This record gives sequence, structure tokens and C-alpha cells, in this order.
Amino acid sequence: VTITTRLLVSHLSGIRHYEKDITKVKEEKEKANRALKLTKSHQDKEQKAKEGKGLEKTDCVKQKKEHDSETKSRHSKPGRNDKEFEQEEYYLKEKFESVIESLKIFKNDPLFFKPGDQFLYSTYGFTLLSAVVERASGQKFTDYMLKMFRDLDMLSTVLDDNEAMIYNRARCYIYNKKGRLVNAPYVDNSYKWAGGGFLSSVGDLLKFGNALLYSYQAGQFKNRNGKLLPGYLKPGTVAMMWTPVPKTEVSWDRDGKYAMAWAVVEKKQQYGCCRQQRHYASHTGGAVGASSVLLILPEELDPEVLGTWPVAPPRGVIVTIICNMQSVSLNSTALKIAREFDKEKRAQ
Repeated sequence: VTITTRLLVSHLSGIRHYEKDITKVKEEKEKANRALKLTKSHQDKEQKAKEGKGLEKTDCVKQKKEHDSETKSRHSKPGRNDKEFEQEEYYLKEKFESVIESLKIFKNDPLFFKPGDQFLYSTYGFTLLSAVVERASGQKFTDYMLKMFRDLDMLSTVLDDNEAMIYNRARCYIYNKKGRLVNAPYVDNSYKWAGGGFLSSVGDLLKFGNALLYSYQAGQFKNRNGKLLPGYLKPGTVAMMWTPVPKTEVSWDRDGKYAMAWAVVEKKQQYGCCRQQRHYASHTGGAVGASSVLLILPEELDPEVLGTWPVAPPRGVIVTIICNMQSVSLNSTALKIAREFDKEKRAQ
């Protein structure tokens, strides 16, 4: 078989994630698909109820369900029933000197499917991707990334190195089996720098999001007398990264598809005066003792007035949340915050 970098970056390579048993992976995917079908069926019934009985009763039912869901979420203990973090490889303590060396963890394992046929989120796919970057650039992957972070002015973003003294490094927490809050166990993330091995701050992630959004929109601001600096990436590159890839899916956002290292929701509206999807890109992060999200909601630009605008890109809302607690779902919270700020900007 042939595995390309595009397949790796879109999780279509067939390389396993932490679970080694393909039967268990298939069972979990089937459960998720059944749950998705039930959700869609429920949404269809709600739509029919609105059409047949009016909006008032349906909205009351919807509000009650949302309230019940929020109450359940508030009183649940994050991580107590999270099977994802039952995988032993999350808790590796071995220190790897290079990304090439860390390939030994999975390099002899069989592929779960033919590359390009199915979607399977794989941290190890990104470990292989980091090895490709290292060989192509002729530099250690970690050196390559730290230089890039410096270019982006992300000076607080560093390797999650246990031995290094890192100013303001946060303590991480989990709930134990008894539901009590305890310190997260010791792990060494040198086996997966690319898939979860960096420490950062909210300020640095905002800089990262702004650099991407600027690059995405810079090509649309052409009538500024050449005063606009180029983006860190070409506009077409970011557009490609934020274009959904066929056969992909996203576990944390039912509206989204996976693109190239990003989950993307496309602009969509089926009915007038009804639910409208805005175009945005996001990604969550889950590690032992920590959770995070970065969400970018680009402003919908009017091509006719772009040249007369007094302000340059980036135009939009960027939300990032970093939480030193394991298994906290943050994407929907980030989206709600982004929509509120977007609404406020439109009202001005």
C-alpha cells in the first residue's frame, strides 16, 4: 500500500490509534454511528412537530431537554467513564530521543484498513508525519517546530519535557475511580510530540489562530496599495487545510468533517428563518490531566467593500480554552462564546 502525507494529516492512513484490537474499534464506531442516527431521527421528528403543531410546544420540549442535558453535564465527573483514557499507551514513561525512534511503538502493527478507505483518528499517524517532516527538512522535528513557534511569536509554547524547568507550568488533574480529584499520573510525551507533546498558553494559541486567519484572508484584501504584509502561509494553503475531506468524520462536532489537521464546518442553511451553519475550523485536545480547544470563526467578508475597509485582516473571532483537567468537552462552549462575540460585532 501507499500512505501519503495527505492521508496521514486527514487520519485516513489506516494506522492504529491507542487501541490495538480492531474488533473493539469497529464496535465503538458502530455504537457512534447508531447514536448519530438516533440523533438525526430525533431532529427530523422535532422538525415535523414544528411544522404540524407550531413552534411553542416544541421549543418548550427542546429547552427542557437542553436544561436536563446541561444539568447532567454539570453533575457528572469528567473522566470517570472515559474509556479513551483506559488505554495503557497514554501512560508511557519511556523517554524517546527522536521521533524516528518512537516509530518502534507501532511500526510492526498491521494497518486497520487500506489507506484512504476509512477514517480513524490516529495520534500515531501524526508521529509518522513528524518523522516525514524531520527527514524532509533535515532538522530534528522538535527544533523545526520550536523555530516555527518563534516565527509566530509563540514564545510560551515549548516541549512538554518533564526534566526542564518551565515557568508557569500548570499542575494537571484527573478524577480517580472513586470520583475524587487527584493529581494526574506521571507520563512522558516524547513518543508523540506532534500528536500531543507541546505546552502552550491561551495567549500563544490566540496568536496561532490569528496567524492562520490572517493567512486565510490576506488574499481577499488586494486593494490596499501593497501595504499588506503576506501571511505566514499562502491563502490557498489554509483554504485547502480547511476544506473537508471525503470519508472523514468528527467525534466532537456533529456538523463537522475532518480536513487537514482541522475539523471544519461548512456554511449551510437549508430553510429560510431556520438554523444557519457558519463556516469555522476547530480542534480539541485531550491529554492525561488536560483538555483544550482552539476555534476560528472567520468573518463573512463582502468582496465589494474589502478595498475600502480601514482595517486589515484577521477578521473574525478566535476562541481558545485550556483546562488542566482531563476529559472536559470544550468545543460547544467555545462555539457559543464565538457566536456571542460575533453577534456583538455585527450589532456595532
